[in-house]
Amino acid sequence: MPIFAAVDVGSNSVRLKIARLSGRRLRAIHEDREVTRLGESVFRTGFLSPDAIANTVKVLRRFHRACQRLGTDSVRVVATSALRDARNSRAFLEWVRSATGWTVEIISGLEEARLIHLGLISSIKIGSAPALLLDLGGGSCELTISIGGHIRETVSLPLGAVRLTNEFLHHDPPRKTELQSLRGFITRELRRVASRIIKLRTNIVIATSGTAASLTAVCQALSKNETSSVTRAQMSRIAKLIAKSSLEQRRRMNGIGPRRAEIVVAGAIVYSELLEQCHLRGFRYSPLGLRDGLLAQMAAEHDRGARSRKQIESERWDSLQAALAHYRVDAHHARQVREAAMSLFDTLRSVHALPPEYREWLSAAAMLYEVGDYVNRSGRHRHTYYIISHSEILGYTPEQRRVIAAVARYLGKSRPSGGDGPMKVLPPEDRQYVPKASQLLRLARALNLSRSHSIRGMRVRLRDAEVQILVRPARGTGIELELWAIEKEKNYFREVFGRTLSAALA
Repeated sequence: MPIFAAVDVGSNSVRLKIARLSGRRLRAIHEDREVTRLGESVFRTGFLSPDAIANTVKVLRRFHRACQRLGTDSVRVVATSALRDARNSRAFLEWVRSATGWTVEIISGLEEARLIHLGLISSIKIGSAPALLLDLGGGSCELTISIGGHIRETVSLPLGAVRLTNEFLHHDPPRKTELQSLRGFITRELRRVASRIIKLRTNIVIATSGTAASLTAVCQALSKNETSSVTRAQMSRIAKLIAKSSLEQRRRMNGIGPRRAEIVVAGAIVYSELLEQCHLRGFRYSPLGLRDGLLAQMAAEHDRGARSRKQIESERWDSLQAALAHYRVDAHHARQVREAAMSLFDTLRSVHALPPEYREWLSAAAMLYEVGDYVNRSGRHRHTYYIISHSEILGYTPEQRRVIAAVARYLGKSRPSGGDGPMKVLPPEDRQYVPKASQLLRLARALNLSRSHSIRGMRVRLRDAEVQILVRPARGTGIELELWAIEKEKNYFREVFGRTLSAALA
């Protein structure tokens, strides 16, 4: 039973969750958390402070010891808003690598929201009705609209509790003018999404993260009710109460704690304004979050039968479809090339010997290989690489996107070599695999070169050192162009696979 660890390096706190995959279910065996305020100086100066870095690395060392003690098989460490904004983030990444051996992945606000959504969907039943997911951290606030378990829209707003506190609240308790400025800024940011959320008319609003937990605890204490829900009216009263209270008074409030008290005013006002301006009845707190999404992702990548696997596949497919629409790619042709690529991958397993995960990466490359045309037909393969490797294609890590981009890059006259930029950034094993996957994609494209759907079916015959592709033309069409394109791949196919290639009518 594999053991996975997820580490969330946030702007306010650092969190660890370790879980064992048992019977395709994740069972938590250890959790840890500490407030380090890594993003506090970033939102003032643009730089991580040496003290915050040192304190965070100290906590990560503790997490590392816990992972070693419990024998974790895989660890994924991600950082969010503070590292996205910091000009000296590289220094932090190198320090962590030196102290723990871990590679920290800085994820975007959209990927953060996707993982939070995955953590919730994989663990609780939301149903088919529209739902709004809220995650207010130290540096940003992620709002995700989910319908039937599918993300329909995600937006990341600069409304984190640490960021807003540093920017607007300089007195204890905050002055009226400070609160007015804060509310004005929140109102301006919420205008970007309020109308769409109002139109959604959702009654399901789920909030995650520490601020939501503290506000829920305050609500429970005031109402003397153990419910995990907070209504809009209750949130309005709580925000006013907290804003009028001193730091010491806030520290004594149930569920807030000494460090959360320093930033909870800003967080409370964000929640109050959000519920008011978006016409929401209230929210329900969930302890699930980013770490649970990371664990679900790791479980799915380890076991294709894991509960979260279908959810991830659905998110990836939705994101690919959105990319096709955005870059004006012929979606029907893309699916035809993908279908051919998947057939070649499956029938030529003994020839290419690619790892199983390359099937999905080849599928994505087949769907996206024409996105570079959106920029310019001239140099389109280079443009394709840049777009795929830098676009927000949800569900893939930056490393996986670079592999997908490299597979789609070499469809013209150039061939992958170790000295190329797209190849140099890949791990050594992927430098061996990418040429094979790219050759399969070249063949899949050749089989659909005329775009006239002239091939009705295809099968592959393996004979010793020969690979023969047998194609069945559609009625009334010719496949001369496709046969010519396959013929052109013969030399490179022999170079990559050490086999001869031929094509004939079935």
